[in-house]
Amino acid sequence: MIALLLLTFIDLFVTVFNLLLIIRVVMSYVTKPGNPFYGWLVGLTEPLLAPVRRVLPATAGIDWAPVAVFFLLQGLQYLAGRLIGA
Repeated sequence: MIALLLLTFIDLFVTVFNLLLIIRVVMSYVTKPGNPFYGWLVGLTEPLLAPVRRVLPATAGIDWAPVAVFFLLQGLQYLAGRLIGA
């Protein structure tokens, strides 16, 4: 019961966070500075992006942290499912 609840929480977290990451990346190209929704997205996603950004610096001006976090979260979701047996 608790394992299923934990897996459901991890699935929901990964799905929502990855959606927010995709929206942030798209908005970074099209939004105007000072957009309050974009500021809110940065505030939500930066706690996971900043540590990855320190380890994985930008290459040729491209920030690879969102891509790395996306795949790390997908791996976490897969691993959690395998460990719990779902």
